[in-house]
Amino acid sequence: MPVHNEDIAAIFDEMADLLEIEGDNPYRVRAYRNAARTVRHLGRELSDMVARGEDLTRLPGIGKELAAKIVEIVNTGHARALDKLHQRVPASLEALLKIPGLGPKRVRALYHDLHIKTLRQLEDAVRRGRLRQLPGFGPRTEQRILENISAHRTEEKRFLHSVARRYAEPLVAWLRQTRGVDQVVVAGSYRRGRETVGDLDILVTVRGESPVMQRFTEYDEVADVVSRGTTRSTVYLRCGLQVDLRVVEKASFGAALHYFTGSKAHNIRIRHLGQQKGLKINEYGVFRGEKRIAGETEESVYASVDLPWIPPELREARGEIEAAREGRLPVLIEREDLRGDLHCHTRATDGTASIEDMARAAQRAGLEYLAITDHSRHLTVAHGLDADALRRQMDDIDRLNDRLDGITLLKGIEVDILEDGSLDLPADVLCRLDLVVGAVHGAFRLSRRKQTERILRAMDSPCFSILAHPTGRLLGEREAYAVDIERIIEAAAERGCFLELNSQPQRLDLTDDHCLLARERGVLVSINSDGHQVSDFDLLDGGIRQARRGWLEKQHVLNTLPLSQLRRKLKATMQ
Repeated sequence: MPVHNEDIAAIFDEMADLLEIEGDNPYRVRAYRNAARTVRHLGRELSDMVARGEDLTRLPGIGKELAAKIVEIVNTGHARALDKLHQRVPASLEALLKIPGLGPKRVRALYHDLHIKTLRQLEDAVRRGRLRQLPGFGPRTEQRILENISAHRTEEKRFLHSVARRYAEPLVAWLRQTRGVDQVVVAGSYRRGRETVGDLDILVTVRGESPVMQRFTEYDEVADVVSRGTTRSTVYLRCGLQVDLRVVEKASFGAALHYFTGSKAHNIRIRHLGQQKGLKINEYGVFRGEKRIAGETEESVYASVDLPWIPPELREARGEIEAAREGRLPVLIEREDLRGDLHCHTRATDGTASIEDMARAAQRAGLEYLAITDHSRHLTVAHGLDADALRRQMDDIDRLNDRLDGITLLKGIEVDILEDGSLDLPADVLCRLDLVVGAVHGAFRLSRRKQTERILRAMDSPCFSILAHPTGRLLGEREAYAVDIERIIEAAAERGCFLELNSQPQRLDLTDDHCLLARERGVLVSINSDGHQVSDFDLLDGGIRQARRGWLEKQHVLNTLPLSQLRRKLKATMQ
């Protein structure tokens, strides 16, 4: 069976979790987490690099020991080091880690102090009030754990869009190589750019007799064939992702693509418009009586109800049909519109590359400017910069700009917003920078009022440019902290500062709804990679996808501006 980068990253993440539960050296734990990040965001498959005998130690954060483990995983599908950890740490503890709010440190305390190994034991301990014996486990924490256990048991398994993409693209390429296949498109929530994907709906058209169904069910990633027919088959991949393949007639392809792309609410509205015109619209076409009058293309489906084609990202019944009818559909932002990235890290804190390496990588990604925004001192886990270290980095950036050609570096910092709303570094240092990116990295459990006031106080600071990942969520791991995001957006409009759309796949923060709110209030959004290694600029694609779902056009995004205009915008925030 082929081994994908996601498989290797998952093993490294699991090892980091188990080592942290054991109380292992934090630097070793961090090495595995950084390696997982490197592997997950790598633009090439490690299995191909191993097959070619390439030197894996040239990858950021991958030393000889980790490189050897990668080779082992590629060749065998598992790591002996993980097997040994499983012998020492009960496998059932991994289920506890999937409960939001229970990180490795808390799971370690539950295991070592209360001998809790399973979800059932945890639930029982909560109901009996045993968790209150441990530091940091009060009544409110117990209630949240119970709620999260219940949600965990009932929630549908979903995959980050970025993860689903790693499986969808090779499968689509495989199907396109099949004799007789013409078109292959992934529809559903994947095509609409949703943050997470429950399954994949793939549509194909064929010429004559094609073995596409056989080729699909024999794909080497398939773990289970649920059903196999002449026009539809369903399988589960080894990663647990369900995939449905449908063969549709060429004359119906546009109608089927529209139908299976969704959303359901959008489709209902379109069908209702058709009914008003005496038409029946379904997955087979647009019909007047028994006669099919449209359906070969999506454009023909929309034209049948007097609408222009609507981009898939907008099809959520949030006003897109009215906008289409009135000629107000946005010209959605494209990746090529981005001129720079205003949030990235280097090995000065928790990144894996030098400033120059990140600059060169940004330039290769087609960017004209890049802000270096390493962490401030309060984030000790990232070895944040104090004022003196930041001053030295500013001098380094000036020297680099003197010899860099084709890209300009901006001096910045990702400064912690402390619990009282103050910033982690003094204003006299911050105001020497080109921009200040403020971020909440702790005290997530403040009340909605206190969290909102905390951020508002930070935005009132004399040097504050961009609010990073404004709700603090991590998809599948951590809910957004309680905050009045509408008030934050209103304040950003009043103060003239900006909001970030963080492109890290687990963040994608702002949400699409919040992007739409920012657009309506005239607050510019900065689509940033939050890059920690040279390959992370590829993540900007995910940020663009989220921005498109939020109706953002080029003029709504800060880092589409030419450098001279950007500097003027940023300077206005640094006074």
